[in-house]
Amino acid sequence: MTWIVEEGIGEQRALLLEGDEVLAARLQWPGGLTAGQVEDAVLAHFDPARRRGTARFANGEEALVDRLPASSREGAPIRLEVARAAVAERGRLKRAQARPSDAEPRPAPGLAETLSQDGAPVRTVRRFPAGAWEDVWAEAWSGEVHFASGSLLFAVTPAMTLIDIDGAAQPASLALESVAPLARAIRRLDLGGAIGIDFPSLQRKEDRRAVDQALGEALADWPHERTAMNGFGFVQLVARLERPPLLHRLAHSRAAAAARKLLRQAEHVDQPGALLLTAHPAVRARLSEPWLEELARRTGREIRLAADPGLALEGGFAQAVPL
Repeated sequence: MTWIVEEGIGEQRALLLEGDEVLAARLQWPGGLTAGQVEDAVLAHFDPARRRGTARFANGEEALVDRLPASSREGAPIRLEVARAAVAERGRLKRAQARPSDAEPRPAPGLAETLSQDGAPVRTVRRFPAGAWEDVWAEAWSGEVHFASGSLLFAVTPAMTLIDIDGAAQPASLALESVAPLARAIRRLDLGGAIGIDFPSLQRKEDRRAVDQALGEALADWPHERTAMNGFGFVQLVARLERPPLLHRLAHSRAAAAARKLLRQAEHVDQPGALLLTAHPAVRARLSEPWLEELARRTGREIRLAADPGLALEGGFAQAVPL
């Protein structure tokens, strides 16, 4: 198994490959606080009773801080290590989390650096195998993964990520058949935190035990805690969350994600000529000048833009046009 990384414009992307199969995916948008970053910040708020507070970093972003020493004072500088990046939720942003540190300051690690710390080989490539990233991106964008007898439907909520299993097969068969694609999707969509799975209701205890056993085996190498299936078919997973999952990025920042997708497509247009990027106006507005300058630098082309309100957010396209 090898992680391959694309250094995209406005984002870094990674796929874990075993042969031609994508086992897992990661997505990182530079600019915000990142797990592993060590930096001096200012303690903006301190609750002595709970030894928790809020710190403000140099980029203006705030993080929740725990394990603060009793001697902490508001307005004082404090060195912190970021434990979790900020995660967007519906209508709000869950702040990053940090803790006091004595380590030397270090910048936010890039995606390749973070992955290499997990022990698997990491290789940076100019371009992923055809269709590999597109397939994962489409699953995250739609929130739906199909398998032979049904579908997995994903919903991002403030409390947890919910997964509904839908299909026409008999409940016990559908539940068992969904386990393998469910385990694959959890890794491909980079899920973490609290995850609720709504299997079909199974009345027989032996059927529920069979699903519990299959799920445990399918997720044996994915660190998590899990409840047993209850009588309504519900199972909850809890896993470490250090970064916004791919699913959440695309659910809460759709125009921004579509803009980055369009830049990736434009970067790999092979025909000669100027590059024309056509997108929905909301996506066009997200194409920042530094990103377009970087696209021009990478491709050596003139960049032109067009807005089309009739396009879906994800329907933007890039093409070569005469100079």
